[in-house]
Amino acid sequence: MKPSLSDVAVEAAIAALEITAITPVEKIEKLIDIAQQVQNQPQSSQQLEGAVHLYCQALELCEEGLYPLLEARALVGLGAALRSFPAGLADPLIEAQAAYQKALPLLQEHAEPAEIAAAEMNLGLVFQALAPFGLAKLPEALQSYQRALRVFTGERYPKEHAIVQNNIAIAYLSIPRFHQQEDPQPELAVQAFEQALKYISPSNHPTEYALLQNNLGNALQYSAAAQSTAGCRRALTAYDEALKVRSRRDTPLDYAHTLANKANVLFNLPDHDDRPEAGNLANLSQAKALYEEAQTIFQQQGLPKQAGVVAVALADVEQALGQQISE
Repeated sequence: MKPSLSDVAVEAAIAALEITAITPVEKIEKLIDIAQQVQNQPQSSQQLEGAVHLYCQALELCEEGLYPLLEARALVGLGAALRSFPAGLADPLIEAQAAYQKALPLLQEHAEPAEIAAAEMNLGLVFQALAPFGLAKLPEALQSYQRALRVFTGERYPKEHAIVQNNIAIAYLSIPRFHQQEDPQPELAVQAFEQALKYISPSNHPTEYALLQNNLGNALQYSAAAQSTAGCRRALTAYDEALKVRSRRDTPLDYAHTLANKANVLFNLPDHDDRPEAGNLANLSQAKALYEEAQTIFQQQGLPKQAGVVAVALADVEQALGQQISE
């Protein structure tokens, strides 16, 4: 059996420890560099375990207090690797939290602000992932994100600013809602998405732009704005902006998700805002076409679960169409 790239890289890194011609600093840097390369490969548990092993080897070489910045960077890399383990596992996330929290004081003393902010952002993601287990609270994630935003301003770091704002919005949407008409979380999420979109464009940051527009449309569907046709129109505009970037050829899954999201809005939107009693035959027909295309893509991509969800929505649309045609 041919060894994987991660196996070869791990063995090479460990072998480097035996080379006496390089300094301890060079050994640590080499371990961290190879760990990052392993981690950036298409991820599997085996590769991530290899990266974790390399970061731990680097930390063993970081004598207490002797190489604080390298120790911090190894801890941050370790946290990122642990955070990337398959969803549903709490233990790696707990270890990732500990790694980031140990790294941050070292970074605050020895690193540049952007490096500190990146660690804060990633710690926020860990808190957010731990919240469903009852092992962290979403306000802890929001606090980490806000600290990151002190550095990642829209003017200086538009891409990073957009990513953090997206994370903030998703955190707001993840907070349980007890009074649907009163809870402000969806509106706060909408504000975060709109704030991020002030600083990026489809030409300069197409991936982030499409993600934010798609998620903005979703947030508008959850917000009080969804109760009005104006709010629904805003959501449609956001999805159309996302579809200027997402395409069936280049990003089929993202494209299919946005199609289905747009169809969800059209399902309940009247054809004429000033005459809702006239029905929505045209919008239902458009929703049907969007659902059909999304379903086909999910089937082609081997995602039966997603295809099944769309199939249920498609059946509802076809039923609604039949009712309106027969009236």
